[in-house]
Amino acid sequence: MMKFFKQGGRNSLLLLFLVIFTAGLLRFYQLESNPPSLTWDEVAWGYNAYSLGIDGRDEFGRFLPFNYLESFGDYKPPVYAYLDILPVKLLGLNEFSTRFPSALLGTLTVLVSYFLVKRIFYKFHWANAYALLTALTLAISPWHIMLSRAAFEANVATFFLIVGVYLFLAGVQKNSWILSLSAISFVASMYTFNTARIVAPLLVVLLATGYWRRLFAFRKQAFFAGVVGLVILLPAVKFLFSDQARLRFKEVNIFSDISVIKQTNQEIKNDNNTLFAKIVHNRRLAYGGEFLIHYFDNLSSEFLFIKGDNNPKFSTRSVGEMYLYELPFLIAGILFLFKKREGNWWIIPLWLLLGIIPAATARETPHALRIEATLPTFQIIVAYGLINSIAGLKGLIFSIPVKKLLLSLIVIAGLFNVVYFLEDYFIHYPKEFAGEWQYGYKDAIMYAAANEKQYNKIYLTKELGRPYIYTLFYKRYDPKLFRKQAEITRNEFGFVKVKSFGKYYFDPDLVKDEKHVLYIVTPADVRKDSKIQKTFYLPNGHVAVIAYMLD
Repeated sequence: MMKFFKQGGRNSLLLLFLVIFTAGLLRFYQLESNPPSLTWDEVAWGYNAYSLGIDGRDEFGRFLPFNYLESFGDYKPPVYAYLDILPVKLLGLNEFSTRFPSALLGTLTVLVSYFLVKRIFYKFHWANAYALLTALTLAISPWHIMLSRAAFEANVATFFLIVGVYLFLAGVQKNSWILSLSAISFVASMYTFNTARIVAPLLVVLLATGYWRRLFAFRKQAFFAGVVGLVILLPAVKFLFSDQARLRFKEVNIFSDISVIKQTNQEIKNDNNTLFAKIVHNRRLAYGGEFLIHYFDNLSSEFLFIKGDNNPKFSTRSVGEMYLYELPFLIAGILFLFKKREGNWWIIPLWLLLGIIPAATARETPHALRIEATLPTFQIIVAYGLINSIAGLKGLIFSIPVKKLLLSLIVIAGLFNVVYFLEDYFIHYPKEFAGEWQYGYKDAIMYAAANEKQYNKIYLTKELGRPYIYTLFYKRYDPKLFRKQAEITRNEFGFVKVKSFGKYYFDPDLVKDEKHVLYIVTPADVRKDSKIQKTFYLPNGHVAVIAYMLD
């Protein structure tokens, strides 16, 4: 079987086509309905793309924002919205068009990973086999499938990072002027997702250190690439050091956790403020310990192979981020990498280790989205371990039937894992976890829009999260009209609160005890003196929200 594709040619191209077709099918099939609803961040991407496509301004009126989208006050890097303009224009403002860039670039990530691996193991005997199996492993990966099927900007940033590494290797191995394209791709990742703003520079330093002799030989081209990257990045530098950027970091990082300082102070006090106590219980050591704990959370077996991310948006919770059958080959792959040291093997483990660093500074770990920048290193290691394990069977004393049996068991285990995940994801997941995806807003807003002439005001609960952006999205509300009508407040932390626009209200204080108001709330907030207009259900039969009026 391995001879079938190890040397490339027609057989290899056919296999690659089948792998990419599979990747596209698994990322686009039922894309509009699974995940079962859009998160508020997805809706924000879609509506901002819609707004930019109309007058070149974001939802709040900034013209061609290049450094951030204010959105809810989380100051999103803007690339995803720009990539979504054309799909929204051509396909309309809906779930499919909003998720289209992520699904498309997720599919292309599989293709680029193939060429990347061929570059890493450039001119080595099994390079094509490693590349094909890596692409297949990534194509069927539960981790990458789930992150490609929602409008996650991290998924797009991962594409740019992989392209950046591939183009860098192509530049130092083949055509040095390609280095400029590599720089552009790395900077593009930094304009796409916050994590990439740390990972991309780290990868550039890693590659530059590993290939400093080649870069020195091509110093003219390398210098030009550096200038191109810096010029493109320059407009965002001011924002990266702004109060808004720091606020976002403070919101999620472990170093803002004051409880660590309180604990170390108490421990020093318990030891009578001795010098030894101040050294041992130094808060910097405590934060360092927290960092290591959070770092290795992302490498736990439960996260990678058993349950996956605790957030159902990133995992079905019935399988890990990787398949269980991959575990022995991941271990074997690590051992083989360090033993054989083929090609540019060192890039793989170092990339993996660097890619976890930003996530390790966050309070919520493990986190599949924040360490997606490590992909496809896990898949490369698994592919490397699997191929070298199979190749190693030749040297064993087992009979040919026994070797075929071992290969068959590997294939059966792999198929079982994949089928189990896909059956769970496409059949059970949309029903079980619809509530995690703010399900209910769409049906309720469409109902309100169809009947809005009957009411003076329409109130939507904030319990599901950010109702104003869902209203804008599903009503395809004119951005110019929204900017004129919207009552908006911003607090001292920069977070944006839209209280109302037009007939739609999102602050309960603005509609207290009023008649001729349609209230759309969760079941717990329905008043006893209400007249139920319509009930909206989750796919599992539970009530999502209820529309009522006051008697």
